[in-house]
Amino acid sequence: MTKGLSLFEKRRRRNRTALRARAGTRPRLSVHRSGKHIYAQVIDDAAGTTLASASTLQGHDGATSNVDAASAVGKRVAEAAKAAGVTQVVFDRGGFLFHGRVKALAEAAREAGLEF
Repeated sequence: MTKGLSLFEKRRRRNRTALRARAGTRPRLSVHRSGKHIYAQVIDDAAGTTLASASTLQGHDGATSNVDAASAVGKRVAEAAKAAGVTQVVFDRGGFLFHGRVKALAEAAREAGLEF
């Protein structure tokens, strides 16, 4: 089944399967990281809709690929989620390790009021 998949894809599938098992009805805070930007979305999988999103593409001045930029995105996505009425989420790091920019985004979202 996983023959030919990269290690990243294997981690993503393993992580997503574990999230589905414990998520219940909570939406998922999905993170994508590229070389230049970081993106975050709060997704309601039951309805198939995005409730809130934020990225370094949206009005961020300065560097977009560092920990400070990721913290700003985490804070913005948490504020947008709270405005949409979401306070509890499950954190979907995809295939990325919980380190550096991904960790900074998660901690900033927690400080801004999201529970996961």
